[in-house]
Amino acid sequence: MPLKAQDGSCYVAHVLPLTSVPAVFAGKAYSATAALFVCKVATQIRSAPEIIARAYNLTPTELRVLMAIVEVGGVPEVAVALGVAESTVKTHLGRLFVKTGAAGRPILSRSLRDLRHR
Repeated sequence: MPLKAQDGSCYVAHVLPLTSVPAVFAGKAYSATAALFVCKVATQIRSAPEIIARAYNLTPTELRVLMAIVEVGGVPEVAVALGVAESTVKTHLGRLFVKTGAAGRPILSRSLRDLRHR
């Protein structure tokens, strides 16, 4: 059973039936019918591109260009694949270099490949 706390945290409740044998605790008889276990839900796992975009504060277009550079190749091929001018790809690449601190396209591309294969 999913639960949500007032602060937005997510939890899952597990209700397990118990046997009908009465239990004695502190001299008193109890006959519980279920046990309730509540666990905090692990955070959602993000994809490598999402992590990179958040880490470097990339816009959706910058992320598309970055992913295309890795998947497709050079500026002319990326421009064709994305349906934009080469100058547009170069503009976004320049912003990517500034935001990521990469010295050039090969370093940027290699770094992203390394991150995706960890």
